[in-house]
Amino acid sequence: MKLLFVSLGCDKNLVDSEKMLGLLADQGFTFTDDETEAEVIVVNTCCFIGDAKEESIQTLIDMGRMKTEGNCKVLIAAGCLAQRYRDEVLAEMPEVDGIIGTTSYDQIIAVVEETLKGQKINRLGGINDTPAPDSRRQLTTGGHYAYLKIAEGCDKHCTYCVIPSVRGSYRSVPMEALLKEAKELSDKGVRELILVAQETTLYGKDLYGKKSLPELLKRLAEIDGIYWIRILYCYPEEITDELIETIKTEPKVCHYLDIPIQHCSDRVLKRMGRRTNQEQLRTMVEKLRREIPDIALRTTLIAGFPGETEEDHEEMMAFVDEMEFDRLGVFAYSREEDTPAAAMPDQVDDDQKEIWRDELMELQQEVSLDKTADKVGAVVEAIVEGKVADENVYVGRTYMDAPGVDGYVFIYTDEELMSGQFVDVRITGASEYDLIGELTDESAQ
Repeated sequence: MKLLFVSLGCDKNLVDSEKMLGLLADQGFTFTDDETEAEVIVVNTCCFIGDAKEESIQTLIDMGRMKTEGNCKVLIAAGCLAQRYRDEVLAEMPEVDGIIGTTSYDQIIAVVEETLKGQKINRLGGINDTPAPDSRRQLTTGGHYAYLKIAEGCDKHCTYCVIPSVRGSYRSVPMEALLKEAKELSDKGVRELILVAQETTLYGKDLYGKKSLPELLKRLAEIDGIYWIRILYCYPEEITDELIETIKTEPKVCHYLDIPIQHCSDRVLKRMGRRTNQEQLRTMVEKLRREIPDIALRTTLIAGFPGETEEDHEEMMAFVDEMEFDRLGVFAYSREEDTPAAAMPDQVDDDQKEIWRDELMELQQEVSLDKTADKVGAVVEAIVEGKVADENVYVGRTYMDAPGVDGYVFIYTDEELMSGQFVDVRITGASEYDLIGELTDESAQ
């Protein structure tokens, strides 16, 4: 049968999608990207913020129309929206035939088979359950990089966040299972591993009684074929000297760290339920740059949190200007039901949130342009992502760029390059977020 799989939301969700795809492929399903051809459609949904919920709902509606406009026999909703709003989905979306929760993705085959028999299926499971381990994973990232989800859930309970109620408490994946998965990914041609979790820095504390990310990094680096290891979602208060030393000294670990700080105003941080203050944030950024001078720091901010004032916003503008983060994203605050922040007084007007978000992004654009301009004349190493159609231009990423969220380097060359190949590029130009360069050494690493 032909199956269409739509994966929405974050890269953690994508890992679940790839594992479901692996199970489905093993059962003989063929995949299509033509929604009118698909007999089975699975949508792995997201509900982290309002925009993500709307996208998930609209996608389910659009795919539901394929029951009359295409060949669709069953439509299955998986993931976070299905977990959080099961009753609403079942009651208000009769086109949905099956529900799979965040911890039930290993049951995708049974759910497809039973819905094809005409049954309405609801497989949620508990949010702290652990799906059965399985190595059948179908990569959707092109094959040269892959996300490795090292933990599930979160214990932080920030006042704006629904993740603990949807994904459960923090649960590390046993190290041996991760090493086995990483070895299998390497055998498939993966050259860059990107470590993800709701929070990577706490890895192992629940299993081994201590933060074990440094040990995991060292053991992953022993795997032949893996060339880069990138770390996302590091909470600043959990970054240890041991982790910094590992990033500094282990050649395969990229000098790149994603540190979502959300704000810098102590008053706003306290209302958010965050565990840091501005002085601690400054200290951590200074330490990272002192110990690893070429480190690329990425962060995310929330604009318009309840009670945020113009003074708080100006404080954040000054902070962004001073800190000069290499990469930065800003989200307008999303009021999520059943979170403490949703019930807080002094909710900020939606238009004001957008204004503050845009001002922060415009400022960061200036910061970023200065940083990319500084790279002109330098030689950087890049992993090739693909080729621009009908041009002698390839698209790559440096160690400073995570896929999907950061910039690219556009490589001009008459040589034929392969995706996943590492090359040296001399930078000849720059824009706000991207670099332009010429190939200097096309040999594979």
